[in-house]
Amino acid sequence: METKTNLSQKISFRKEVKNYHPEILTDGALAFLETLQNRFNNKRLALLKNRKHQQQLFDLGTHPSFPENTKEIRNSEWVAAAIPEDLQDRRVEITGPVDRKMVINALNSGAKTFMADFEDSNAPLWENCLYGQKNLKDAIDKTISFHNPKRDKTYTLNKETATLIVRPRGLHLNEKHLLIKDQEMSASLFDFALYLFHNHKQLKENGTGPYYYIPKLEHYTEAVWWNDVIDFSEEYLGINNGTVKVTVLIETITASFQLDEIIYALKNHIVGLNCGRWDYIFSYIKKLRNHKGFVVPNRAQVTMSSPFMDAYSKLVIQRCHKRNILAIGGMAAQIPIKGDDKKNAIAFSKVQVDKEREVKNGHDGTWVAHPGLVPLAMEVFNTHMPTPNQLDIKLEHLHITENDLIAIPEGTITEKGIRENINVGIHYIATWLGGNGAVALYNLMEDAATAEISRTQIWQWLKNEVQLEDGRIFNNSLFQSIFKDELNVIQEQTGKVLFETIHYQNAIQVFYDLVTSEEFEEFLTTKTYTYL
Repeated sequence: METKTNLSQKISFRKEVKNYHPEILTDGALAFLETLQNRFNNKRLALLKNRKHQQQLFDLGTHPSFPENTKEIRNSEWVAAAIPEDLQDRRVEITGPVDRKMVINALNSGAKTFMADFEDSNAPLWENCLYGQKNLKDAIDKTISFHNPKRDKTYTLNKETATLIVRPRGLHLNEKHLLIKDQEMSASLFDFALYLFHNHKQLKENGTGPYYYIPKLEHYTEAVWWNDVIDFSEEYLGINNGTVKVTVLIETITASFQLDEIIYALKNHIVGLNCGRWDYIFSYIKKLRNHKGFVVPNRAQVTMSSPFMDAYSKLVIQRCHKRNILAIGGMAAQIPIKGDDKKNAIAFSKVQVDKEREVKNGHDGTWVAHPGLVPLAMEVFNTHMPTPNQLDIKLEHLHITENDLIAIPEGTITEKGIRENINVGIHYIATWLGGNGAVALYNLMEDAATAEISRTQIWQWLKNEVQLEDGRIFNNSLFQSIFKDELNVIQEQTGKVLFETIHYQNAIQVFYDLVTSEEFEEFLTTKTYTYL
């Protein structure tokens, strides 16, 4: 490990760090990081221990429930702070990683907002994270440009751009390259703090503010932690309290039982909740994985029309609108299919049905992963939502029970589903290890969340030795046969040279270990991060 001589001796870097990025890791920025880490990291680690304790209770057969000790918060009348003007209309949001070209194209896409992602669609290489911060800073300063020499094309910002929202990494992740007191930095604090430190003044001058998406909360006490971090950061930097605004992703099964509590914990900062559908499915399987008789069918069969998903999305709308904040719908993973008009029409039709369901249910906006889908989603919401949002739709007569939120979806488990999970999981992990966290596979935009579903389903099906639709039992012998055969398919798809690269060979080993391990690995990204 190496230190920079002009810094506190408590700050050091891993030896593999060659670029200290002095334009981002200024002395002032590092001092801010050190202060936040010292003040908040121990509590973060305690919250992660609470997650393990909760999982132990689930493993003993308990189910998620509405907390009895916070009934007063759920039943009393209160609302969150006012929503800034540039966040009141979020009918279409585009998401993607923080590479330079993506930042420009997303801001120019015609979407109302762009969620710049340091988390699931970003492989957290040191360079990716630091250049990502620089890209966002340049975008806010209106100096960003990108030249593609192959196409001899230069990309610059349009006069009108989307409102920028940043998603830092989740509480479970570390930034291993930066150590404070020989302890890896919290990745959440790292991403959050650098963006706020460098951009809050210019954002104010631009007539906007520091806006964030907060991912993967599992308990309202984690929202309390974030609120404390934000309040302290505003005071440290001399920012008016309440300037920082956040939208919380509801992408864990436990969070859906604590919606009011999460909003209340952040009520001076929160402007919305988002239905992070893919991570939600992953969490649903993960948390209840050891319950007797709990088995989820093929990933493709679990949709927003599945009863437990429909209940969750409508509950988000109800609780958000009661508290006067926005309810943002989920991701359309489809991407335009070039050269096949028929398949492209089918894909767009699926997106249209999905977005119509969301807007008619009362959602205030939705997500897309590709600029080509912005016009379609915009047309759907413009047609059915002539106002900036739908806060007037309260769904007061809706009654969602605890059983509604955990109802097991009906469906089948097939060899095709097994193969798709193996194939997508390995391709995604290999690409992630190569430094790319958003991968187009089979005309869908895959990120860490969808890869998590793929490997978790294989693990669960194998552990339960489920019966396939054709009557066969999915035991270790059948898994080994299918896995070996699917590796041949992957080699045919990639070619022998690429298949034998270190990234693909590591991905194969990681995926195999994840799905055959006796103990379930909470997040694949924590396991694969050691390879970066």
